Amino acid sequence: MLYSMTGFGRADATIDRRQVVVEIKALNGKQFEMATKLPPILRNYEFDIRSILNNTLMRGTIDLTVNIKQEGASKPMVVNTDLALFYYQGMKQISQQIGLPQDNIISTLMRMPEVVAPDQDALSAEDWEKVREVVVRAANDLMEHRRHEGEVLYKDIHSRVANIEALLAKVVPLEAERTERVRARLNQWLEDIVGKQKIDENRLEQEMIYYLERMDFSEEKTRLTQHCQYFHDTVDNKDVAIGRKLNFIIQEMGREINTLGAKANHAEIQQIVINMKDELEKAKEQILNIL
Repeated sequence: MLYSMTGFGRADATIDRRQVVVEIKALNGKQFEMATKLPPILRNYEFDIRSILNNTLMRGTIDLTVNIKQEGASKPMVVNTDLALFYYQGMKQISQQIGLPQDNIISTLMRMPEVVAPDQDALSAEDWEKVREVVVRAANDLMEHRRHEGEVLYKDIHSRVANIEALLAKVVPLEAERTERVRARLNQWLEDIVGKQKIDENRLEQEMIYYLERMDFSEEKTRLTQHCQYFHDTVDNKDVAIGRKLNFIIQEMGREINTLGAKANHAEIQQIVINMKDELEKAKEQILNIL
């Protein structure tokens, strides 16, 4: 089963007259990286939230937003007097230096950052457990979204690797012709050098063996077939996070395809190899999106 790296999850609940909304967005990422936007009341629980999402989402660039709104009457406001006095001294000094009236200092102070803020009461352990459940539900919702996208990726990369296997099968009928072409070229080369009547058949066979050994790609074909099968087996297992493993397998497939192309020395086989590389690159692009 495949899971996409990208996804979106959302969950909400009413907890002690508070409306809690959790939204999580996931994008591609080699490791687990998380950016959070939490209300002050949850700052003490940021590590716990990060641990929950790390265990559930495993990998990717995660963007978490938690909004908590009080239902009913507005929350009482508090004034940070220490911060207000700090601002006041600075504003008073500036107004005296440049000769501005101080009539509006108080109204200006009230608009300064964090001077006036909602009174954030503490979150009880019981309420935190309920918030925790909302975070878990949002993470599970995101994983479900990832699973649906993974089904599309599954079909695509399966078809890409199957196409590579089908192209590899087309190489087999061309190998006999390839051998005969090598023999003909060597024979012509010897004729040009020593003349047709003086060709040493033993020498011709020795040259044939030498060139065919250098051009033999039976091992590459065998390994490529094995890598393709391992790819299918890995995609079909029940592990969730297999993107890295698939990436390693696809790299090994690429090495065998490149070597096969280098040894081909046959126009039609090289065209087949080019098509293999095209399918491999398309598979690589999709694997980057797999968890």
